[in-house]
Amino acid sequence: MSVNGVGGGGIDRVLALRAQILERNQALQRANQAVAGSAPGVQAPAGPAKNFTAALQDALQQVNEGQARAGQATSAYERGETIDIAKVMLARQEAAVGFEATLQVRNKLLSAYKDIMSMPV
Repeated sequence: MSVNGVGGGGIDRVLALRAQILERNQALQRANQAVAGSAPGVQAPAGPAKNFTAALQDALQQVNEGQARAGQATSAYERGETIDIAKVMLARQEAAVGFEATLQVRNKLLSAYKDIMSMPV
């Protein structure tokens, strides 16, 4: 059920995006390992990085839209418009879950970056 674009599919989208990011991360790791075993002047193809960037941008956009919908639903409820409090709370919880998932992805990316930077050359 959806009211003003607020529905129950937000969590599923975030989890699906997270799974895609993890799959692409594994593909990048495999490509990096293949490059590490090849000649020093050979670089990995830029295709997966472009898709990874697009996936991250799309995920951030969806989280931002979820936050905006939750804010709009909250404002509408505060103004006294006819909107169910349960739908407002659901929208706020979906936005919170999306934000928390974004923070976890950010933390994992920072951790991976630190691991890569600490590797000997």
